[in-house]
Amino acid sequence: MKFRFRSRTTIFLHDLGMIPLAWFGAYWLRFNLQKIPDNFFDLAVHYLPIICAVQVSQFWSFGLYRGVWRFSSLPDLVRISKAVIIGAFMIAVLLFLYNRLAGVPRSILPLYIMNLLAFLTIPRLTYRFWREQAYLDRRGKRALIVGAGCAGEMLVRDLISNADSGYFPVGFVDDAPASLNRAIRGISVLGAVEALPHLINQLQVEAILIAVPSASAAQMRRIVDVCESCRLPFQTLPSVKELLHGTVSKTNLRNVSIEDILGRDPVKLDWQTIQGSLQDKIVLVTGGGGSIGSELCRQLAKAHPKQLIIFDQCEFNLYKIDADLNQLYPQLSHQAILGDVADALTVERLIRGLQPEIIFHAAAYKHVPLLEHQVREAVHNNLIGTKILAEAAIAAGVGRFVLISTDKAVNPSNVMGATKRAAEILCQNLDRKDATRFTTVRFGNVLDSAGSVVPLFRAQIKAGGPVTVTHPDITRYFMTIPEACQLIMLAEAVGQGGEVFVLDMGEPIKISYLAEQMIRLSGKEPGNEIRIEYVGLRPGEKLYEELFHEQELLQETRYKKLRKAHARVYAGDEWAALAAELVTACQQCDQNHILGLLKKLVPEFKTT
Repeated sequence: MKFRFRSRTTIFLHDLGMIPLAWFGAYWLRFNLQKIPDNFFDLAVHYLPIICAVQVSQFWSFGLYRGVWRFSSLPDLVRISKAVIIGAFMIAVLLFLYNRLAGVPRSILPLYIMNLLAFLTIPRLTYRFWREQAYLDRRGKRALIVGAGCAGEMLVRDLISNADSGYFPVGFVDDAPASLNRAIRGISVLGAVEALPHLINQLQVEAILIAVPSASAAQMRRIVDVCESCRLPFQTLPSVKELLHGTVSKTNLRNVSIEDILGRDPVKLDWQTIQGSLQDKIVLVTGGGGSIGSELCRQLAKAHPKQLIIFDQCEFNLYKIDADLNQLYPQLSHQAILGDVADALTVERLIRGLQPEIIFHAAAYKHVPLLEHQVREAVHNNLIGTKILAEAAIAAGVGRFVLISTDKAVNPSNVMGATKRAAEILCQNLDRKDATRFTTVRFGNVLDSAGSVVPLFRAQIKAGGPVTVTHPDITRYFMTIPEACQLIMLAEAVGQGGEVFVLDMGEPIKISYLAEQMIRLSGKEPGNEIRIEYVGLRPGEKLYEELFHEQELLQETRYKKLRKAHARVYAGDEWAALAAELVTACQQCDQNHILGLLKKLVPEFKTT
């Protein structure tokens, strides 16, 4: 068997050997460093097996051999102290019961505790100091760490402890005034983030490591802007959400992504409420193969539904999410069903046969320019499909129905937005009539969804450009797909019916800024290596989006990112008659009549 100095067995043997040294050392100190009298020495030898057995049991009980010597830290010292003190107390009790501590002077146990603590902790700390000093002689990229908090400290500790880390930390930068001039693991905090360009030249830095997993999107954008001005490679730790309970180390470092800049603000979920609403329920997700629908299915799986039904008209997308769920959640009962929400027969048979208790309706056509000239298809899928699904849900006694809407439904200037607003009104009207509880959730763009601007820009950058932006001043709200899905689930859990929940999307982002950042993050320079070309607004496109109408009084909820808009009331019978006429117009493929009826159904719809 290969002998290693830092193996668990070796460490145990070291600690075992320290027990007699501490025990006899206590007697030696008691007798003023003179020879221990024979009668006391004989009793000390007699008691030694009891001392060793009790102390070793406490060493194992307090987990002294779970850690590694080179990572010894304050928690390890606390465990050692507890094991020694409690062990000494147990020894005192046992020896008192054995022979009332005969031959054990009162000072022996305190001296024993002092000796054993020193003999166990000093070698550990010495070994760690030796390892860290050996690190200082290593070579690697000279790195500055952004963030002198817990994550930064853990990252530096990992870099120092691992000989093959490839990085040599030379300092920290941190905006907290209290951190300035502090030393962490022997590495000094040299200034604020703005000092990075100056420190780069002064310290001959070769890389920047960002260790601020709790940074908001705005804070991350600022840090990245400073890092980019330094023209050095930089990497980041993932967000708190991604790290979860994992250990911070060099292996966590990765390149900064556009999601880090635009979507890092953490969501604090009331997971107990969400799980209480969804657990042991039969849940149907329409459009379950799409960007939102597929992520929603993954999130729903964590809430342990009785059964998850995934409904989509795209065979490949349906196959993909089904395969993902089989791999990620093999115990989940789920069905993947191919079909169209606008097919009344399929929808009726699906709901009557499988009897879902909750429906998340994510199926929709969403590409604005494409739908501008295909009004019938947009209405047929987005409005009539919702109508068919909602009426089938009511007929089958489904308890809850969640419509996933869009910011484009607010003061719509395009067909897509108008159809989604009409679907919102439909659900509000139906909520007032029947037992099924209808809730609408409205939010803006989600990062990296299929057909969105992020994958388009990524493909254009890969091809060498140009990156096409419609207008220099166009802005959009952005949110990550997982965050949006979690808030959708929360809205379902807390909604009472009839609400329009509006997700807090933060500040709108200029698309030109998004394009520039994506180019820089790819290692290119905007304008020089990759050109940005402004091509003009597309049909139906607005310069900026709105999350709520001016007549919708917005209310805060007790959940930070979930707000509620007071829905406007529409004449239900009149509106239903127009909707029925629209169904007939779609069957007749009368495009102009369809558009005219859509404008009557959604009075605020103004074409550009």
